[in-house]
Amino acid sequence: MSGHSKFNNIKHTKEKMDKQRGKIFTKLGKEIAVAVKMGGSDPNSNAKLANIISKARSNNMPNDNIQRSIKKAAGELGGGNYEEITYEGYGIGGSAVIVNVLTDNKNRAAGDVRHIFDKCGGSMGSTGCVSFMFERLGELVIEKNDTITEDELFEWAIESEANDVVDDGDVFEVYTDPSKFNQVKDALEAKGIKFLSADITLIPSSYIDLDEKQTQSFEKMIDMLEDNDDVQDVYHNVNLND
Repeated sequence: MSGHSKFNNIKHTKEKMDKQRGKIFTKLGKEIAVAVKMGGSDPNSNAKLANIISKARSNNMPNDNIQRSIKKAAGELGGGNYEEITYEGYGIGGSAVIVNVLTDNKNRAAGDVRHIFDKCGGSMGSTGCVSFMFERLGELVIEKNDTITEDELFEWAIESEANDVVDDGDVFEVYTDPSKFNQVKDALEAKGIKFLSADITLIPSSYIDLDEKQTQSFEKMIDMLEDNDDVQDVYHNVNLND
C-alpha cells in the first residue's frame, strides 16, 4: 500500500496488490489492530479505525476478515502487539524514501529494511533526513467519467474545505489537510463520488527522474520493501512510469 502521489505509481502498485491480496489483508489487519488499541473498537467514535475499514473495503477485504481483526485487537480472539516505526533513507540516484512499519519485533524490522536499502544501492539514514521533503496530506483519487466535470468537482471540493483539485490524466486528485480528510471524503461521497483510493499520505515537494538502469534498481527496492511483512507503507519522490 504505497503512498504515491502520481496515479501511474498507484496503478503500478495496484497490480501487485491484486497478486498479493493475502499480504495486503495481513497488513490491513495490523493497521486495524493498532487503531483499535489506540481508540477502541467502535468506528463511530474512532475515526482512525473508520478510515482503515474504508481502506480495507476499497481493497476488497471481506467483512469477516475486518471483524476478525477488530475482535483480535479488542482481546476477544487474542492477537499480537505491534509497534509503529518510521525509517528514512536514500535510494539509488539520491532518491528520498520513507518506510512505515508495524512490527512485533523492531530489531528484525530494522535489520530487514536496512538490508534492502543496502542491497539496492541505497542507505538507511537518520530520523528527519528526508521527511522534510514531504508533506502529510489527505489524498482522494477519482477516476474521470462522464458523470462529473472538473468544475463541478472543484466546486464541491472547495465547498467542503479541500485544499486543491489536480487533473492528472485519467484521474482527479483531491488534496486536503489531514484534519479535514473525513469531512471532505464524506461530502464528496454524499455527492455520489466513488474513490479509487482515499488515504492520508506523504506527498513529496518535488519529484526526481532516474535513468533506466537506476529505475530498475529502485523498483526492485520498492518491491522488496512492499513484500516485507512488517512494512505497511512506502513513500518516495521518484517518477515511475508504467
